[in-house]
Amino acid sequence: MPNNPPPKSYSYAQAGVSIAAGNALVKAIGPLAKSTARPGADAELGGFGGFFDLKAAGYADPLLVAANDGVGTKVKLAIDHDRHDTIGQDLVAMCVNDLIVQGAEPLLFLDYFASAKLDNAVAVRVVAGIAAGCKLAGCALIGGETAEMPGMYAPGDYDLAGFCVGAVERGEQLTGDRIAAGDVLLGLASSGVHSNGYSLVRRLADDLGWRMNRPALFDPERLLIDFLIEPTRIYVKSLLPPIRAGRIHALAHITGGGLLENVPRVLPDGLHARIDAGAWEQPRLMAFLQAQGNIEPAEMARTFNCGVGMVLAVAADEVATLIADLEAAGETVYVIGVVEKGPRGCTVQGAAEVWSAREAWEAAHLG
Repeated sequence: MPNNPPPKSYSYAQAGVSIAAGNALVKAIGPLAKSTARPGADAELGGFGGFFDLKAAGYADPLLVAANDGVGTKVKLAIDHDRHDTIGQDLVAMCVNDLIVQGAEPLLFLDYFASAKLDNAVAVRVVAGIAAGCKLAGCALIGGETAEMPGMYAPGDYDLAGFCVGAVERGEQLTGDRIAAGDVLLGLASSGVHSNGYSLVRRLADDLGWRMNRPALFDPERLLIDFLIEPTRIYVKSLLPPIRAGRIHALAHITGGGLLENVPRVLPDGLHARIDAGAWEQPRLMAFLQAQGNIEPAEMARTFNCGVGMVLAVAADEVATLIADLEAAGETVYVIGVVEKGPRGCTVQGAAEVWSAREAWEAAHLG
């Protein structure tokens, strides 16, 4: 009989997937998850699924509200500049801010981390940011998934997705049905670009040769990359008390589509949001982006948050006390417009005049 050599023995590790590395990561991030424990969840990792006890969280007749999202190409900015520590907060923020606009308290969070080859040092930094975001939002990190997929991602790249479940007592959810003509629109300041518009930001950076690790042209005290990687603000804890007190008629999270497309999502038919672009000062970072890209005002209002990360519709007689309460909770609040009768939609009035002084801005800030 022929003396054939034994067949080659293959392993998962030879294919580029390390089970041992995955197990080591779970062990490393266990304390991070446990630090997010809250009533209803002990945030222990390791099971096939995570439990949450709604009764222990204090709910009597809750509606569950779910949201999922990613961070988009801001992840690539974090990868290219070794800024992995806060991108996890962006992931949480994009989900929990969508829940709070329904009036729901975020309760539990799960993440999905995918890469070509698991780098535990990077992954731990990312998950630490997720845990930090969960603590800011008051929700528990109860599980997730880590995937190694050789051939799907370039070496060093990774992607993130987040999944969040919240609850609101039946009858207390925000649906926009309480909005009426005469309601005042309040804007809560954003912390920066948040997590939308980064494909344009990165295109400008590449085309114009921005020096990311140099002081920003508009602020010599901070690096440009520090401004661009600033994590998305989480509005949950400041908004929950007035929501539960019935003082807010509706909320709009200003994400992709900007003010023009997100505010109308919460308006009933027959109502129109009129926003005054001169009611707040456009942040220097936004003015920088507009000047660098010669971006038209309407494009700014559709692509970026322009300094406003959340919009509230409230009764006129609530405005003064609500502003005081929100400011005491750490928010910067602007009175930005009104709701009036008209076709369902949003007009950002004065944008062309307020946001188009490119030459004046450059003279003042770029020298």
